[in-house]
Amino acid sequence: MNFEQARFNMIEQQLRPWKILDAGVLDVLHVVKREEFVPPDHKRLAFADTEIALGHGASMFPPKLEAHALQSLAMKKHENVLEIGTGSGYMAALLGAHADHVWSVEIVPELAAAARENLRRAGVSNVTVETGDGLAGLAAHAPYDAIMVSGAVHQVPKALLDQLKPGGRLFAIEGEAPVMEAALYSRSESGTRRVVLFETEVALLREASPTQKFVF
Repeated sequence: MNFEQARFNMIEQQLRPWKILDAGVLDVLHVVKREEFVPPDHKRLAFADTEIALGHGASMFPPKLEAHALQSLAMKKHENVLEIGTGSGYMAALLGAHADHVWSVEIVPELAAAARENLRRAGVSNVTVETGDGLAGLAAHAPYDAIMVSGAVHQVPKALLDQLKPGGRLFAIEGEAPVMEAALYSRSESGTRRVVLFETEVALLREASPTQKFVF
């Protein structure tokens, strides 16, 4: 399979028609090799307009959702970022290309370990993968300039919004299937504003059971 041609086709046929036009986002999608972050038996689906199963109930967003999230968060190189749901590590790598440092929290230890290896192999040095319940946030490094929720939630927890800096942004997909809303939250000194970007449907983020306890 010609991955470079498939990458080009993804950008031109999926992303640009969906109004992903930010040059910085498109450049990073060329640089960070998506095929290196998908499971080996799914490499031919690396650029397909679909979720990719990672096991343990986790999945990767379709490429256009990843790109739209990056474009919406509009990160700057000096900013610190929190990601909820590391998965394969691909979204963390994309975030890291736009930020100073990324803390990514994954609830499944096996996925966290695999993501660390994927990021190491890709030469990404400004992402730290923690194991834990990301929906509680990561207070040790808060507040954050941007938060990316890499999986759908019924509603964004207040704990995450409270860990945003004034001027901070949070991207999440909220609601119930079959209709969910991709939303961008923006925090200011006077409160938090929510803007609906589009409707979609993706898998819910894995959540901790009442008996699970994590220490950050």
